[in-house]
Amino acid sequence: MNGISIQNVSKSFGKKQALSDISLRIPAGSIFGLIGPSGCGKTTLVKIVCGLLKQNSGQIEILGTELPSLSIAEKTGYMAQSAALYPNLTGRENLSFFGRLYGLTGNELRDRISYVTSLVGLEDDIDIRTENYSGGMNQRLSLATALIHDPAVLILDEPTVGIDPVLRHEIWDELHDLAKKGVTILITTHVMDEAEKCDSLAMLRDGKVLATGSSETLIRKAGAKDSEQAFIAFGTQLSKPHSEDLAEHNKQKGELK
Repeated sequence: MNGISIQNVSKSFGKKQALSDISLRIPAGSIFGLIGPSGCGKTTLVKIVCGLLKQNSGQIEILGTELPSLSIAEKTGYMAQSAALYPNLTGRENLSFFGRLYGLTGNELRDRISYVTSLVGLEDDIDIRTENYSGGMNQRLSLATALIHDPAVLILDEPTVGIDPVLRHEIWDELHDLAKKGVTILITTHVMDEAEKCDSLAMLRDGKVLATGSSETLIRKAGAKDSEQAFIAFGTQLSKPHSEDLAEHNKQKGELK
């Protein structure tokens, strides 16, 4: 499989179980969304896929290669929730620095900087130090740095937070164009209208996968009106066994009295 394969991945931090036996297959040239509330494990999972965290168990393959792999890291673009930029450098200098890390030089580097700058709408501010950028501008530049080396795999953690609706629409158009060119995109979001723009989704809660499929498939399976109601429906199903266990426990306690 030439996309991303996540097999039986679990991760804990001390006694806290962050991920429990996650298995997902993300086809090449598709946009796959991870949705769920804060703390459900989305960021932990993408950091493992990027190689920034090590899972306790399970296996990750990207483009048919098992991680960790330096060659795959060079083909992967990653955008974190928090901007990883140098505030004393301009936007252009940041892009140049990250581009050179990936081996870009000369006209190729200049062309890529021009392309990603236009994509994220920073043409008028690219030569300003990023310490003077707004939160939304930093977010846009972070997306540009993830795209600077034309990666085969793109991993985006809440990429459009703080970005205006018009630019957000343009960015999603570009993501779909990249997917059509064969780029595999893994994206996290808690915004349901963005989730519906993904080819496939995985709904996460408490480190577990509630359900997977296209937005339309999940809505149909849940008998819901939209993705938000589907998420609530699947979350309720996950909670139900716990409620039944508690009821049974209370019943047994009553019988023992």
